[in-house]
Amino acid sequence: MRKIYYLASCDTCRKIIKSLPSNANLEFHDIRQNPITVEELEFMHQLSGSYEALFSKKAQLYKEKGLKNIALSEEDYKKFILEHYTFLSRPVVILENEIFIGNTQPNILKLQKALSNE
Repeated sequence: MRKIYYLASCDTCRKIIKSLPSNANLEFHDIRQNPITVEELEFMHQLSGSYEALFSKKAQLYKEKGLKNIALSEEDYKKFILEHYTFLSRPVVILENEIFIGNTQPNILKLQKALSNE
């Protein structure tokens, strides 16, 4: 599997996609138009080791719902990610059995390196 989960309306996601090698050969999955399935999330969880790693604490709903004041469990993170697409830290890129989560510069540099080494 070679897939990128992103939000088409997100400037940061678009900028990251433009920075990737043109021959990356990724399947694009807009999470707003096509919400992630339980199976997809479970595969991401298997690669990342936790739902919390996939969860965006920058989402506006995180603040609006007051979630920062609550101790969330792994099941809570899973439920919220499936409930609303903004809770998935993005982009998420899966290259076979390797996962890259979020838009931090070190993560994007690792992704670019992995793609250029192919």
